[in-house]
Amino acid sequence: MRTRSSARLPELTELGLGTAQLGNLARLTSDEDACGAVDAAWETGVRYFDTAPHYGLGLSERRLGAALTARPRDEFIVSTKVGRLLEPSPETAHLQDDGGFAVPAAFRRSWDFSRDGILRSLESSLERLGLDRVDVVYLHDPDHHWAEASTTGVDALVELRDQGVVKAVGAGMNQAAMLTEFVRRCDIDVVMVAGRHTLLDHSAQDELLPLAQERGVGVVAAAVYNSGLLAAPRPPVDATYDYQPASRELTVRAAAIAVVCERHGTSLPEAAIAYPLLHPGVTSVVLGARDAGQSRTNADRLAASVPDALWTELTVLGLLPQATVTPTARERR
Repeated sequence: MRTRSSARLPELTELGLGTAQLGNLARLTSDEDACGAVDAAWETGVRYFDTAPHYGLGLSERRLGAALTARPRDEFIVSTKVGRLLEPSPETAHLQDDGGFAVPAAFRRSWDFSRDGILRSLESSLERLGLDRVDVVYLHDPDHHWAEASTTGVDALVELRDQGVVKAVGAGMNQAAMLTEFVRRCDIDVVMVAGRHTLLDHSAQDELLPLAQERGVGVVAAAVYNSGLLAAPRPPVDATYDYQPASRELTVRAAAIAVVCERHGTSLPEAAIAYPLLHPGVTSVVLGARDAGQSRTNADRLAASVPDALWTELTVLGLLPQATVTPTARERR
């Protein structure tokens, strides 16, 4: 599998495995399926794995670490996130987590972007992962915590990077505007933008992608299916967009893109993966998988041939804002 790098980021495989599903996102995933998802991703060439304490109250990190334990440590990249500390909550352990994961509420999430909170969070993540180091650390969803995240949060991560504890630091969010401010104002190496650089949402193209490329900051594109609407060849009637029922307007737009994809011998999900990678500043697309079959499907979709003519027609039809096919993009595809 091809890799990409930026001036300030280690090489990442073009496809990364996102592990929210390993934390029982929305429903149960067995240990066997979780391990199978990682093993199959490895077999297809994936060497970048992303996780977070938030995913299943630490379950994702534990499962990912267990699945990677026999792999040579220098052959893969792991990223995790900080900003949500997991505090023991025995009084709620008999309840279900209210954060979107099918796990007991044995811990509660506590926002903390202080230096101490960052260090404690990373130390706990390493224990759950069973690793002596992670490579990339993101500030996780600091939407309502800009003041602290952009000062003590970033400062703590930069300290860890300068000490050689981690290789790269940044922020991961579901919006482009604040990520742009992190790139503009802070000494970071990478951003993970979720759902904002997709076939249906182009907001990252306005400022984030140009500025990141100018500053040598890598961009990892996540949630490229917009939580489901772009995940099937034709959008289902009950499709979701950003984890909510998709509007009729978006469903119609996705269906129109799907028709054009079919006309060019490709599919909507294949185009959804290929589109972010057209931009030379994007270093990886991170896709989730719940089992081995989904990991293999992700790799097959990445490998599919998507013709330049598709992007041209989508632009002419007004389904994309501007053609983004460049000589660099063609060479990488």
